[in-house]
Amino acid sequence: MTDIEQIIFSQIKSIIANEELLIGRRGVLIPLKKAIIADGDIQNIIDLVVSDPSLSAHILWRTQMSHQEASIQSKPKTIKEALIRLGQVNIYRYAFSFYLKELFDELSQPYKKLVKGYWTLTESIAEDAIFLLHEMHETDIDNDELQTLCLFSVFGQIVALTAFARLEQDLKKSIPLSLVKSIIDEHQQSLTIEAFKTLGLDEELQKEFMIAHNLLDAKQIESSGLILRRVLSQKKLLLNPL
Repeated sequence: MTDIEQIIFSQIKSIIANEELLIGRRGVLIPLKKAIIADGDIQNIIDLVVSDPSLSAHILWRTQMSHQEASIQSKPKTIKEALIRLGQVNIYRYAFSFYLKELFDELSQPYKKLVKGYWTLTESIAEDAIFLLHEMHETDIDNDELQTLCLFSVFGQIVALTAFARLEQDLKKSIPLSLVKSIIDEHQQSLTIEAFKTLGLDEELQKEFMIAHNLLDAKQIESSGLILRRVLSQKKLLLNPL
């Protein structure tokens, strides 16, 4: 790594460690995290989510999508029903990904186009993984646990590109795309793991992400990470190819 690459890499890591620079609106996300860490009452968590109508609508849509093959009777019909079913961890994962995506429109080009492209890829990955899960029929894997994991399948690329956009804004000058690509390609795994840890995402999500990318062996025959691994392998996206 050249001196300039090392300097920029250090700056990118610093930005990734700062949730305020990566997430759009944090007015709900911060108290939601505090409530979950404190193992708060589910009604308090419900009140926090429904205080943002766009977030609550998004979460209801997400969980209905993950159960699209289920009967109408078994699908959650209200946000309260959906949140009670989801549990605290999945609620926070959905909320985090929602507010992360919300910031995309504020990014400068070409980063806005690139992160939106990665998000389109993310949606495709989630759709394929849920389809595989439904094909399995007899399984204890939770639909929403799988879908929330899928939303972080190319998390490192999205977070790194967002950080580069923020850095350009601070520097008030563009960074060569060849340098951006070089740093992301070379340090994708370390930047991703760094983001999971510094942004306070749950350990189970980190573990299943590692399993999905073939960086960690699964201790169970079935896991959401193993299903996602099949999809990522087909799309040639594994950090550690099979």
